[in-house]
Amino acid sequence: MLLNLDTIPHFYKNYIKQIEETDLLQALRISGHRMVEVVHSIPVARQDYRYADGKWSVRELLCHVMDAERIFTYRALRFARNDKTQLEGFEENDYAPQANAHNRSLSSIADEMARLRASTIDLYQSFSPEMIMRKGVANKNEISVMALGFIIAGHETHHRKVLVERYLAENK
Repeated sequence: MLLNLDTIPHFYKNYIKQIEETDLLQALRISGHRMVEVVHSIPVARQDYRYADGKWSVRELLCHVMDAERIFTYRALRFARNDKTQLEGFEENDYAPQANAHNRSLSSIADEMARLRASTIDLYQSFSPEMIMRKGVANKNEISVMALGFIIAGHETHHRKVLVERYLAENK
């Protein structure tokens, strides 16, 4: 099933454009696998690296990816269950410092990422075709359950690319 980008809020379009797969479950599997692979390759000496002042550390970025996935998945669950409640947005920059990232090992973060993605895939596999097409309002924007799934995969892909290009490039 193809996703119509015209129905996606503009700030999410770049995430969805990161995804080559047209099958949502495959996109989730591939992006999750690629991210965990990269996390396992990060040297411990780089776990607190920031590529510029004011940017998140490697561990903060990884925890942000998980926080966002949980929020997007929660939205998808609510909308799939036909909940018409409008959901508020979240401020990612308020979440990141509260994630306890610096008291976590890279391996524990990688393990959690893998479990979280498996849970997200399980949830999406449980949705009927009708549920996947349902929509709701989050952060004052209408969005479908399917679009949220592609956003999850694309958001992770975006941050994996940033991680490789800006945080780990000096190690290549």
